[in-house]
Amino acid sequence: MVFVIAKLFEILMQPGNLLVLMLALGVLLLAFGARRSGMALVVAVTIVCVAIMVLPLGEWASAPLERRFPQTELPPRIDGIILLGGAVSLPLTRANGQVALNDMAERITETLALAHHYPDAVVLISGGDGSLVPKGLTEAAATRSLLVADGLDARRILVEDRSRDTYENALDSKAVANPQPGQNWVLVTSANHIPRAMGCFRQVGFDVIPYPVDYNSGTNPYFGGNFASDLRTLSYAAHEWMGLVFYRLAGRTGALFPAPAPISAMSAR
Repeated sequence: MVFVIAKLFEILMQPGNLLVLMLALGVLLLAFGARRSGMALVVAVTIVCVAIMVLPLGEWASAPLERRFPQTELPPRIDGIILLGGAVSLPLTRANGQVALNDMAERITETLALAHHYPDAVVLISGGDGSLVPKGLTEAAATRSLLVADGLDARRILVEDRSRDTYENALDSKAVANPQPGQNWVLVTSANHIPRAMGCFRQVGFDVIPYPVDYNSGTNPYFGGNFASDLRTLSYAAHEWMGLVFYRLAGRTGALFPAPAPISAMSAR
């Protein structure tokens, strides 16, 4: 039930969807004679759209998320690499018979690079089908086939294909990995997703090293200029900010905005 509620809320509150709904409501109000209220909504939507086009709102919203867990040097020994789903478009993959990647493809490419750098580490792919109506193929299965095709030894790969969201990623990955004391496990996911993911893994008692990839900030903090691109970036950031609040309220994380562990805790590895 938590998954369904979160999914519906996510669809409704995406910035693009919300703007369209507000615009539609404004037009309806105008059509039915409520000119003042209708015009106010239309003007508000127009102002917000212009602001998204002119100002880098997506970058501003993404930067605090992506800088929360800075990149750090990994230890000499890595026992496991956890790749969170999100980089595969399952509808396009099913429709065309080949693995289709989306804007988060760096999750996969960086995992493959890490796997080559740490040849003794296992690679755990975590991700089922996060749609409201699953259709069989899972992200973990599609990603596994892609990694094997790119040269990764199939014997090194562990698959967790039941999870539908980040909390289930953490819970089910721990069950599959069965981490032992003293082991080093690296968590690979998008930089704006790292705070929520780390909060979930800590909540289930799985100590992992964050490895942020797929950045959306750091290029142009003063001017936008591309409405479609900036709206997409803003949508990703809004998804994470709302996710942090929802997960904290649902008890899926122990902090509203998870932060890096103290230096003393990191040095104890």
